[in-house]
Amino acid sequence: MTRVKRSVHAKKKRREVLERTKGFRGEANSSYKRAKEAMMKADAYAYRDRRNRKRDFRRLWITRINAAARQEGMSYGTFIHGLSLAGVELDRKVLADIAVRDPETFRRFVDRAREASAA
Repeated sequence: MTRVKRSVHAKKKRREVLERTKGFRGEANSSYKRAKEAMMKADAYAYRDRRNRKRDFRRLWITRINAAARQEGMSYGTFIHGLSLAGVELDRKVLADIAVRDPETFRRFVDRAREASAA
């Protein structure tokens, strides 16, 4: 079996870990062992939170739509149901943006939803 010398790769691996953990607190930016643990934890949080971001934004959009719909005398659920009956296919991101930036247009959507749910 041939001999494998790992010095160059091992140093490169450690240097990359320490570069990635620059700015971390305590020994997590200087000690390789602590830095590697912190990096693994940070990567786990990043993976988890990329998925949680989608949930958080959907919750925010629904809250904004609900607030705007209630100002027009309609609940979120009846508003969304009325829009689907009216055949309006806008996603919550766009509806929330319209509710915040252009209340008059949102009011017209509420009227369409009200007409569709009444019919």
